[in-house]
Amino acid sequence: MLLPMLAITMAFASAQVSGSQIDAIFAPLKSANAPGAAVLVVDNGNPVFRRGYGVTGFHPMRRIDAQTNFRLASFTKQFTATCIMLLVRDGKLHYDDRLTDVFSDFPDYGKSITIRNLLNHTSGLHDYEDLLMKQYPSTPEDRIPQIHDASVLKLLEQQTSTDFPTGTKWEYSNSGYVVLAMVVEKISGKPFGEFLQERIFTPLKMTNTLAYERGKNTVSHRAYGFTKKDNAWRETDQSPTSATLGDGGIYASLDDLEKWDRALREHTLLSAAEMAPALTPVRFNDGPAKFPDGTDVSYGFGWFLYDYKGHKRMWHNGETVGFKTTIQRFPEDKLTVIVLANRTDIDPEQMALKVADLYLEKR
Repeated sequence: MLLPMLAITMAFASAQVSGSQIDAIFAPLKSANAPGAAVLVVDNGNPVFRRGYGVTGFHPMRRIDAQTNFRLASFTKQFTATCIMLLVRDGKLHYDDRLTDVFSDFPDYGKSITIRNLLNHTSGLHDYEDLLMKQYPSTPEDRIPQIHDASVLKLLEQQTSTDFPTGTKWEYSNSGYVVLAMVVEKISGKPFGEFLQERIFTPLKMTNTLAYERGKNTVSHRAYGFTKKDNAWRETDQSPTSATLGDGGIYASLDDLEKWDRALREHTLLSAAEMAPALTPVRFNDGPAKFPDGTDVSYGFGWFLYDYKGHKRMWHNGETVGFKTTIQRFPEDKLTVIVLANRTDIDPEQMALKVADLYLEKR
């Protein structure tokens, strides 16, 4: 009777991925005096690898660990989308509500833009970063004042049209997600950051996660962003567009993002049916949305939905001055890989997929 059991045990052991295999992928980031990354792997609901590489900054110099908070950048969009879905679940908002239904003073072109268009990047709204830079054509970037969500909305209210007819094209839109944050404020009557805390972070016990607003709150255990130039590290933690919240303003750690991943897996905040629209790729009457090069776009609400080597995948990257992040979820394989970096010379998505390969090839 022992031999069959031993065979089963050995087969199970041979299918496991060792920490040293994962660690080898991130070995170039090991340093006591350079920025780096934090890595989390969740397999079948269990955190099997959680490790930091490098330092949070130079003054003081602290090692990155599972409690280090990174700016998520566009990784934030899945949280913004969840806020909207919660309001829809509450019956206070509908995906087909128009922008002018929420903001009565918004120009007429907003009559064609629905909440769904904002969520799936088919609104055609002008890029607020381009609009901001046009206001300061000859000003050095480090002297341009930071813009906030409410000011983005005002900029868009000064426009008279969209870049393309709404609902006819897919174009990634930070403007759309900033506007969604303002929709949350208008409908809920609460600041966006407060709504996030009350409806997502507090229920999930994400105690160190927040939408950062300079002068209003502070980020504990904070990683600062860096860029390498002339073989030296330069702090590039903030830019004129770093103060907007809906498109990229959340800071979080591996420990808190493990809780977020669990909530997604267990449908803690939204049921599977309520979550379904976020995991349904946008389509037009004549077929799937397309990138300019003609390839298909697969995007829901705050999630890209491309399969990977035949495995279902929901994912999103984030990138801003000094930071690069990614979450790669394989829901049918019950596998999640998260990489948060405070340096811009690496590709967290590709590193995360190398980790995923270690597991998926054994599935």
